[in-house]
Amino acid sequence: MRILLIGGTGFIGPAVVRRLQATGAEITLFHRGPRERLFPELNHIPGDRRELKSHAAAFRRLAPDVVIDFILSSGRQARELMETFKGVAGRVVALSSIDVYRAAGVATGTEPGPLQPLPLTEDSPLRTTLQTYPPAVLEKLKGVFGWLDSEYDKIPVEQAILSEPELPGTVLRLPFVYGPGDPLHRLFPVVKRIDDGRKVILLEEQFAQWRGPRGFVENVGAAIAAAATSGRAAGRIFNVAEQPAFTELQWTRKVAEAAGWTGEIRVVQAEIAPAHLKRPGNWQQHWVADSTRLRQELGFHEPVALEDWLKVAVEWERKNPPAEVDAAQFNYAAEDDCLD
Repeated sequence: MRILLIGGTGFIGPAVVRRLQATGAEITLFHRGPRERLFPELNHIPGDRRELKSHAAAFRRLAPDVVIDFILSSGRQARELMETFKGVAGRVVALSSIDVYRAAGVATGTEPGPLQPLPLTEDSPLRTTLQTYPPAVLEKLKGVFGWLDSEYDKIPVEQAILSEPELPGTVLRLPFVYGPGDPLHRLFPVVKRIDDGRKVILLEEQFAQWRGPRGFVENVGAAIAAAATSGRAAGRIFNVAEQPAFTELQWTRKVAEAAGWTGEIRVVQAEIAPAHLKRPGNWQQHWVADSTRLRQELGFHEPVALEDWLKVAVEWERKNPPAEVDAAQFNYAAEDDCLD
């Protein structure tokens, strides 16, 4: 099987490549480079996805059975992808996000209406409001993910990927992905407090009980590879998320245990919580995603156990802290005042 990866050299891509290599697939990476050193044994096509059509001849020569696009940002990009590979590839796999659900908009305050029922299945209602990120937040994300553009929204991406009868598509709605290489450093706020010698970690009460979707990067990579190599995935949408969905309190405990910390995690009422621990949003709206379809239709199961790799993720955070740390998010004086 010939598989073309658009992007694939960032956080999640290497995990997918390793799984695909185990199947014997012939893998080609299309990327801006220079990252050939990651997988020198693979085929590489240098290029920019913003100039995708200019590489159409190379894609036709390759004639991939499956294209996996890691860096789709907008409906416009997705339409260009489908136009480029119609009649060239056998199927397209697109990475989306669980933030397409209406529940995500209710949680962030951009979507009207009541709390959405759980768990979120692939048939749950989607947001009615597009481009929910404020401009300042979007600009910050663009600084982390260079492939994001100003039209970022995964709902139009999904619509384009699933709209071409002559080129079947598969959509994977990804969770919060953590692990070595995480550009968002999701474990860092807990790990830093532990390594700074904090004896107590505080969580605001509503946020402490919130449940969201998570996935270790190697497991997410395995799910993407499973969808890419199974013809049963054509025309389907799959949630990708570990089960069960832990509360933030439970997750903090697991991270602390993996870090070897034996301090106290204390839940405090919103009225007395320090301002930097009060996250905006409606935390009564959980994002619990059901990944049963992925498991039943594709026979997927996580190859890596949480207990085995959470320690690895913690150690990576310790050795690779973010280049810039927002000191306001670690206002220990305010946290100590709350404890008094």
